Amino acid sequence: MKKSIKQQVLSLLKLNNTPREIAFGVSIGIFIAVMPLYGLHTILVILAALVFRRANKIAMLVGTNISLPPTMPFITWAGYSMGRLLLNCGYPEFNWVVFKGLSYRDLGRLYYPLFVGSLLLAFLCAGTGYFCTLWFMNRKFREKKRKENVP
Repeated sequence: MKKSIKQQVLSLLKLNNTPREIAFGVSIGIFIAVMPLYGLHTILVILAALVFRRANKIAMLVGTNISLPPTMPFITWAGYSMGRLLLNCGYPEFNWVVFKGLSYRDLGRLYYPLFVGSLLLAFLCAGTGYFCTLWFMNRKFREKKRKENVP
Protein backbone atom coordinates (compact mmCIF):
# COMPACT_ATOMS: atom_id res chain seq x y z
CA MET A 1 0.00 0.00 0.00
CA LYS A 2 2.76 2.44 0.91
CA LYS A 3 4.52 1.72 -2.36
CA SER A 4 1.39 2.35 -4.43
CA ILE A 5 0.79 5.71 -2.72
CA LYS A 6 4.39 6.67 -3.44
CA GLN A 7 3.93 5.63 -7.09
CA GLN A 8 0.76 7.73 -7.33
CA VAL A 9 2.55 10.78 -5.93
CA LEU A 10 5.47 10.27 -8.31
CA SER A 11 3.13 9.97 -11.29
CA LEU A 12 1.47 13.23 -10.25
CA LEU A 13 4.87 14.92 -10.03
CA LYS A 14 5.74 13.86 -13.58
CA LEU A 15 2.73 15.67 -15.00
CA ASN A 16 3.01 19.27 -16.09
CA ASN A 17 0.58 20.58 -13.52
CA THR A 18 1.14 23.09 -10.78
CA PRO A 19 0.72 22.09 -7.14
CA ARG A 20 -2.52 24.12 -7.08
CA GLU A 21 -3.98 22.21 -10.03
CA ILE A 22 -3.09 18.91 -8.38
CA ALA A 23 -4.52 20.01 -5.02
CA PHE A 24 -7.67 21.24 -6.74
CA GLY A 25 -8.08 17.87 -8.44
CA VAL A 26 -7.65 16.00 -5.17
CA SER A 27 -10.18 18.25 -3.44
CA ILE A 28 -12.76 17.71 -6.19
CA GLY A 29 -12.25 13.95 -5.92
CA ILE A 30 -12.64 14.06 -2.13
CA PHE A 31 -15.78 16.17 -2.42
CA ILE A 32 -17.35 13.68 -4.83
CA ALA A 33 -16.25 10.71 -2.72
CA VAL A 34 -17.89 12.02 0.45
CA MET A 35 -21.24 12.75 -1.19
CA PRO A 36 -23.79 9.94 -0.72
CA LEU A 37 -24.34 9.43 -4.45
CA TYR A 38 -23.39 5.78 -4.34
CA GLY A 39 -22.57 4.24 -7.70
CA LEU A 40 -22.24 7.62 -9.40
CA HIS A 41 -18.79 8.67 -8.21
CA THR A 42 -16.98 7.66 -11.41
CA ILE A 43 -19.55 9.37 -13.62
CA LEU A 44 -19.33 12.51 -11.47
CA VAL A 45 -15.52 12.52 -11.73
CA ILE A 46 -15.78 12.33 -15.52
CA LEU A 47 -18.25 15.22 -15.54
CA ALA A 48 -16.06 17.21 -13.13
CA ALA A 49 -13.05 16.58 -15.39
CA LEU A 50 -14.99 18.14 -18.26
CA VAL A 51 -16.13 21.12 -16.19
CA PHE A 52 -12.91 21.84 -14.27
CA ARG A 53 -10.35 21.66 -17.08
CA ARG A 54 -7.48 23.13 -15.05
CA ALA A 55 -7.74 20.51 -12.30
CA ASN A 56 -5.55 17.44 -12.52
CA LYS A 57 -7.68 14.52 -13.68
CA ILE A 58 -5.55 11.79 -12.12
CA ALA A 59 -5.61 13.68 -8.82
CA MET A 60 -9.42 13.68 -8.98
CA LEU A 61 -9.40 9.89 -9.23
CA VAL A 62 -6.88 9.64 -6.39
CA GLY A 63 -9.13 11.86 -4.25
CA THR A 64 -12.14 9.61 -4.78
CA ASN A 65 -10.21 6.72 -3.25
CA ILE A 66 -11.15 7.83 0.25
CA SER A 67 -14.56 6.24 -0.29
CA LEU A 68 -13.39 2.65 -0.35
CA PRO A 69 -15.52 -0.03 1.35
CA PRO A 70 -13.59 0.10 4.66
CA THR A 71 -14.12 3.87 5.00
CA MET A 72 -17.66 4.23 3.61
CA PRO A 73 -19.48 3.30 6.84
CA PHE A 74 -17.54 5.96 8.74
CA ILE A 75 -18.12 8.60 6.06
CA THR A 76 -21.83 7.74 5.92
CA TRP A 77 -22.17 7.78 9.71
CA ALA A 78 -20.36 11.13 9.98
CA GLY A 79 -22.48 12.67 7.22
CA TYR A 80 -25.73 11.45 8.73
CA SER A 81 -24.73 12.57 12.23
CA MET A 82 -23.80 16.05 11.00
CA GLY A 83 -27.05 16.35 9.05
CA ARG A 84 -29.07 15.14 12.02
CA LEU A 85 -27.48 17.79 14.24
CA LEU A 86 -27.88 20.55 11.64
CA LEU A 87 -31.53 19.81 10.88
CA ASN A 88 -32.53 19.05 14.49
CA CYS A 89 -35.88 17.59 13.38
CA GLY A 90 -36.10 14.42 15.44
CA TYR A 91 -34.20 12.09 13.16
CA PRO A 92 -33.09 8.96 15.04
CA GLU A 93 -29.52 8.51 16.12
CA PHE A 94 -27.82 6.07 13.77
CA ASN A 95 -26.97 2.92 15.71
CA TRP A 96 -27.06 -0.81 15.15
CA VAL A 97 -30.67 -1.22 16.33
CA VAL A 98 -31.90 1.44 13.87
CA PHE A 99 -29.71 -0.02 11.11
CA LYS A 100 -31.08 -3.56 11.56
CA GLY A 101 -34.67 -2.37 11.32
CA LEU A 102 -34.29 -0.14 8.25
CA SER A 103 -36.76 -0.48 5.41
CA TYR A 104 -36.67 1.18 2.00
CA ARG A 105 -39.16 3.76 3.23
CA ASP A 106 -36.86 4.58 6.16
CA LEU A 107 -33.89 4.93 3.80
CA GLY A 108 -35.77 7.54 1.80
CA ARG A 109 -36.68 9.47 4.95
CA LEU A 110 -33.15 9.30 6.38
CA TYR A 111 -31.45 10.28 3.11
CA TYR A 112 -32.20 14.00 3.55
CA PRO A 113 -30.14 14.43 6.74
CA LEU A 114 -27.47 12.19 5.21
CA PHE A 115 -27.27 14.40 2.12
CA VAL A 116 -27.24 17.68 4.07
CA GLY A 117 -24.60 16.47 6.52
CA SER A 118 -22.51 14.90 3.78
CA LEU A 119 -22.55 18.18 1.86
CA LEU A 120 -21.04 19.98 4.85
CA LEU A 121 -18.62 17.11 5.48
CA ALA A 122 -17.62 17.12 1.79
CA PHE A 123 -16.74 20.83 1.92
CA LEU A 124 -14.73 20.34 5.12
CA CYS A 125 -12.87 17.28 3.82
CA ALA A 126 -12.27 18.81 0.38
CA GLY A 127 -10.88 22.00 1.94
CA THR A 128 -8.64 20.04 4.26
CA GLY A 129 -7.55 17.80 1.39
CA TYR A 130 -6.77 20.83 -0.77
CA PHE A 131 -4.52 22.52 1.78
CA CYS A 132 -2.77 19.29 2.82
CA THR A 133 -2.14 18.30 -0.80
CA LEU A 134 -0.99 21.81 -1.70
CA TRP A 135 1.48 21.81 1.19
CA PHE A 136 2.75 18.33 0.31
CA MET A 137 3.03 18.98 -3.43
CA ASN A 138 4.78 22.33 -2.89
CA ARG A 139 7.31 20.51 -0.72
CA LYS A 140 7.82 17.79 -3.33
CA PHE A 141 8.13 20.31 -6.15
CA ARG A 142 10.79 22.24 -4.22
CA GLU A 143 12.72 19.00 -3.64
CA LYS A 144 12.42 18.13 -7.33
CA LYS A 145 13.66 21.58 -8.40
CA ARG A 146 16.52 21.39 -5.93
CA LYS A 147 17.61 17.99 -7.29
CA GLU A 148 17.40 19.30 -10.88
CA ASN A 149 19.61 22.30 -10.04
CA VAL A 150 22.31 20.24 -8.32
CA PRO A 151 25.10 19.41 -10.83
